[in-house]
Amino acid sequence: MSEAERARLLELLQKLAYEKRKVTLSSGRESDFYIDTKQASLTAEGHYLIGRLVLAEIRARFPSAQAVGGITMGADPISSAVSLTSFLQPPAMPAFYVRKEAKGHGTAQWIEGKKALPAHARVAVVEDVVTTGASTLKAVERCRGEGLAVLGVVALVDREEGGRAAVEGQGVPIHVLFRRSDFP
Repeated sequence: MSEAERARLLELLQKLAYEKRKVTLSSGRESDFYIDTKQASLTAEGHYLIGRLVLAEIRARFPSAQAVGGITMGADPISSAVSLTSFLQPPAMPAFYVRKEAKGHGTAQWIEGKKALPAHARVAVVEDVVTTGASTLKAVERCRGEGLAVLGVVALVDREEGGRAAVEGQGVPIHVLFRRSDFP
């Protein structure tokens, strides 16, 4: 992982994703800041940098990972960026998306992209922002329920509000690129 690329991604996140304002988070908690990583990850440069940096982290921490995915919608651009980058830097890892609710029609599936995964695939779960860890643990639970072997989690940002400890407390290793303390 290049320090220059890491610094540039942090710059993009600070400029495009971070806002100092009152918000209610998905956990129901109130906060005086918000980090919407999609504002950076959906830019061409952000997508490229996230693909490179998260893939490097997955390969360093979970080298046997065969696929990458997480809870829609925050993890979607991260999963796609990592998958594309892995195709350019083999071995390729397919992406998958974990639904918040089972599909209401057709196959009623929880995971999109599952057909491209090997049976009992070893996977890395990705997350945009970790606050309480609830959505991260939901993704892990859904993956395991679908027969996937979760190796661990890579998140873009840890809000440093107990989520990392909650995930690790369930025996799931988690690694983050940035922390709340990296933002103004």
